[in-house]
Amino acid sequence: MDLPSSLAWLVDEAAASPGPDRFLAELGRRLLADGLALSGGALTLSVPHPIIARRTWLWRAETGAVIEALTFAAAPQSDAGREWLAGLGPVWEEKIGPSQDGAMLGWAGIGKGAGAGEFAPGEAVRLKEVARFAAAPLAALAAREARAALLEAYLGRRSAARVQSGALARGTGETIRAALLCADLRDFTALSQVTEPQAMISALDAYFDRVAGAVHAFGGEVLKFMGDGVLAIFPVTAVSGDEVRADREACEAALRAVAASRAGMAHLDQVRHAQGLAPLPFGASLHFGEILWGNIGAADRLDFTAIGPAVNLVSRLEGLCKPLGRTVLISGALAANTTASLMPLGEHSLRGIADPCAVFTLRED
Repeated sequence: MDLPSSLAWLVDEAAASPGPDRFLAELGRRLLADGLALSGGALTLSVPHPIIARRTWLWRAETGAVIEALTFAAAPQSDAGREWLAGLGPVWEEKIGPSQDGAMLGWAGIGKGAGAGEFAPGEAVRLKEVARFAAAPLAALAAREARAALLEAYLGRRSAARVQSGALARGTGETIRAALLCADLRDFTALSQVTEPQAMISALDAYFDRVAGAVHAFGGEVLKFMGDGVLAIFPVTAVSGDEVRADREACEAALRAVAASRAGMAHLDQVRHAQGLAPLPFGASLHFGEILWGNIGAADRLDFTAIGPAVNLVSRLEGLCKPLGRTVLISGALAANTTASLMPLGEHSLRGIADPCAVFTLRED
């Protein structure tokens, strides 16, 4: 006897689903084709992530659309899947896999259950069979999502995607154009000598939250936390072949991120002042150029990072913030790719850089 479409798909093809969203949508579509009266579905996976506790995908039968909801570690008791399903009709749910880390698969009916809030017994039996067949492909899918979450937490989204795609050979990479942001705390060594280690870690975390949060908010990616330093990039993405526009968008995203970082740090200093703590002055620099983005390191210990003259320049430019008494310094290369009104500070020699660099700052800095 032939298996129903949904079960045959779970056996033969489901493990190769590109992601949980596609898995849920395709399974829901096939259950409808098999005659189950569904109004929606939900799939929840636990993820090893410092902020996110669970990811939930929500499927609506009427449109076939899938949206994603996140459950954060600070609010672990919320259940986005059950709340969504309960708003659609009778709910059936099953935990699949180990009790702690397993997936939760649930479905909402359209009010045809035998009792209030229930599926008919025959429908519940069919859904339980579906859950049993879904265990193996969901285990493979959950493992892939867990790896992706770990890589993104340590490498960033773009770099993690490259590593997952198999770009692992030392010395391999690609040359890309990007706006670069380099930030560093002032007098960090002196502050760390008079601050308890745990308090220093808390201060660093608060500082990194402001800078990295702004970078991510405007489409950038943090490549490195180096002590109290941050290196981030805003890669150029093609805009219908318009390179000038694409370059400008990357540079202006970096400008917005550095302005947001500065505002966030100003607020943090106000909070620290109210707590009787010293401020955390910082400097940040922006530059635009080509970088080699890829693998460097030892044969058995690699780092996925950016190297090249542009990286050297943005680092040296950041070191000029303190002597010039500025929080933000911007290279002429980035200034030339933005419509923002910037204040020129003249040309300056940078250590290890052959040619003087035209330097700008924000008007309000």
